[in-house]
Order: sequence, then structure tokens, then C-alpha cells
Amino acid sequence: MRIVNTDQAEAWNGPEGANWAEQGDRDDPVNAALTGALLAAAGIGPEDHVLDVGCGTGETTRLAARLADRGRVTGIDLSAPMLEQARAAASAAGLRHVEFVRSDAQVHPFPDASFDVAISQFGIMFFADPVAAFANLRSALRPGGRLAFVCPRDMADNAWYVAPMSALRQGRGTGRLPESAMFSLADPVRLTHVLGRAGFTDVRPRPLDAPMNFGRDVEQAADWYLGSGPVMAVLQQENGPTAKAARAILVETLRPYEGPEGVRIPGANWLVTAVRP
Repeated sequence: MRIVNTDQAEAWNGPEGANWAEQGDRDDPVNAALTGALLAAAGIGPEDHVLDVGCGTGETTRLAARLADRGRVTGIDLSAPMLEQARAAASAAGLRHVEFVRSDAQVHPFPDASFDVAISQFGIMFFADPVAAFANLRSALRPGGRLAFVCPRDMADNAWYVAPMSALRQGRGTGRLPESAMFSLADPVRLTHVLGRAGFTDVRPRPLDAPMNFGRDVEQAADWYLGSGPVMAVLQQENGPTAKAARAILVETLRPYEGPEGVRIPGANWLVTAVRP
């Protein structure tokens, strides 16, 4: 297995990956509100061969497999703990036409033109070389094959990131936060340029706003954030808060977003579609 995204491989096979794997057992997944729009945009047919990039614990992979019930679905991810959860869930669901591959999608040797559709929900922002990565995904699609993915828009428009991170870093302040790789494709001009250079055509980014569900209550949501990469980075800083103090800050910050349906925080994303010519 060749990996060029070594930093991401380390993160997703460490505590952050374990945190996400644990979240895979939840009945209220973080991104559920976005999944329907993604799958509708992908237009998955019953006999399609589908690639799910950065599949994580495999929720989108399993849903795609139910649409492509006479086809084949492959999920690819760097994270061993999340893929372990994905395989177990697919097996429990009786989805025998699903497979999971631990590899780096940027350089994985996909057979040429082997998929009809490639999808990704928050799994394509962390490539070391996005043009090379998307070019590799393009070659994996058949001519006329479709790409559909969701990625965040501008950081400032995503309260699920800005609110807790500002509170942790500045004691409820609102100053500028450092850039994060998860917003690497937030600029639609850059996003379109990257996909065009990778060989895709008919690139269409469309706004997709939906709340993100971080838990049934602020206690569960705070625990999720404590296991996330950005929060762990704050805790590791020389003058960072202790885990106990950080949890108290998170609970207070997330309280306004708590309601009968859980802790739901606004998210601003792109729903992007493109085609291999």
C-alpha cells in the first residue's frame, strides 16, 4: 500500500480515527442531512459500479449499495479503525456486493474506467496534491462517468467549526482562526480550476446548507469535539486548556444549538458534480 498523505494517514489511524469509528455506532450520524442530496446528485443506478472516496465508517457506502443493488460498491479510506467499523456494519446489513479498501485514493492503482460513479462526503479535502488525486479518480471512471461530492464552503460560514474553536482558543473571542485543510476547496473558483486541470468537465458547485448533528445532547457533542483533530491540536498547545476545562467551554458554547432533535449546528457546503469526458 502506497501512501503519500502521510500526515492524514497518521491522524486517521490515531485517536481522531478511533473517535470517528466510535461515532459510527450512533443512530444520529453527523452528516445525515447531507447524504440524500449527495446520492440524488450522483444518480446511482441499480447496476452501477460505485466508488466512495474517504468512506470512513461506510454509511454512504452502504446507502449507495442499496441503490446499486445489482452492481458493486467500493469504499476507500486511509483509516483502519473506521474501515473495521465499516466492514462490520456492511456485513451485519447483508451487503455482499460491498468491499472496503485501505489505501490512499490519490495514488491507488484503480483499474482504468472501472466505475460508473464516484462519490464522497467530506472525504476529498485533504489530498496532498488535489489535481493529481482527482486525475486518479477521473481515470478510475468510465467515459461519461460521474463524480459527486460534498465539501465545506468558507470557514466563516460554518458555525459548527467557528463557534467551538473560537471559544476554545480565545475564551469566547471571535478573532481569526488559522486556516484548516478541511476548507481547502472552499473557493469555488479554485475548486473548479482543480477539477478542470484533473480532466473533469461540466464542473458544477452548488450551495448546500444543512444542519450538522453532533449528538443527542451537549454532553455527547462535547465528547465528540474533544476527540476531533482541531480540538486535540488546541489541547496540545503549550498554553492550551486542559481537557476538563475544554469540555466545560464546549458544553457552554454548544448549549444554544441543543434542541429536541439534538445538537444541530448550521453547515455551509458545496455539492459538486462533474463528468469524465
